[in-house]
Amino acid sequence: MTMPPAVTALVLAGTRPGKPDPVAIAGGVSHKALLPIDGVPMVVRVVRALQAVPAITRVVVCLEDPAILQGLLPSSVQVIPSKPEGPSASVLDSLARFGTPLLVTTADNALLQPEWVEELLKAPSSQTDIAVGVATQASIQQAVPQTKRTYIRLTDMVFSGCNLFYFKTSVSARVADLWRTVEKNRKRPLRVAWTLGLGILLRAITGRLSTQALYARIYKLTGARAELLPLSDGRAAVDVDKEADIVLAQKLAPELTRQYGHFQDSAPASDRNTAG
Repeated sequence: MTMPPAVTALVLAGTRPGKPDPVAIAGGVSHKALLPIDGVPMVVRVVRALQAVPAITRVVVCLEDPAILQGLLPSSVQVIPSKPEGPSASVLDSLARFGTPLLVTTADNALLQPEWVEELLKAPSSQTDIAVGVATQASIQQAVPQTKRTYIRLTDMVFSGCNLFYFKTSVSARVADLWRTVEKNRKRPLRVAWTLGLGILLRAITGRLSTQALYARIYKLTGARAELLPLSDGRAAVDVDKEADIVLAQKLAPELTRQYGHFQDSAPASDRNTAG
């Protein structure tokens, strides 16, 4: 397994229009991405983690108003406006702009460590088009037994997402396009069922869907070979999308800094990564 030669990392930092984000309100900030965890705004923590990964040569942050982050990030970080249609549209736009390989994460992935990213980038098989970082229920309960996560139950794996998506080849853009279709119809479940297939949804709901069956369905719909990759550290599944997560992240951040020995309490991230 070798590290890919040059990866662009995209950080989704925008908010949906409508009512204010409860995490931003609880943290007393205008935008969720600005919420400090262990004294460092979440989006800055994520950018620092990504810039510490040798394979990542460009970091791009995407949100509705780039002026929100003015002066907060290194000059090497490109800040672009997000698409109002939703995160999937922003990912598709970035795939069109920057191509693949593209690593996608979120600004609320505040505990992100370079080792977790490297684990995801190194692990996919040579045939994989898109890889998704996940944490198994067992690893989460071992690392953070106090947390409550949303689990997806397959016949051979119970896991939670880690907000890490590795669009490895150009074919993976078709998965983002499928995501956009589902996202557009998220309030129309019958249309989602029609798009994904009623049979696959029923098997998922009843716990009779295997990873191989899921991969096969994604391949049939998009022509892309997908892979779920369990990360070794269950804390990778902890993001900050509700008030209880703020407390948990504040507790875990110093613990992770002691274990991994990274940069979260150091000077601002370096400008070593360029947009070239």
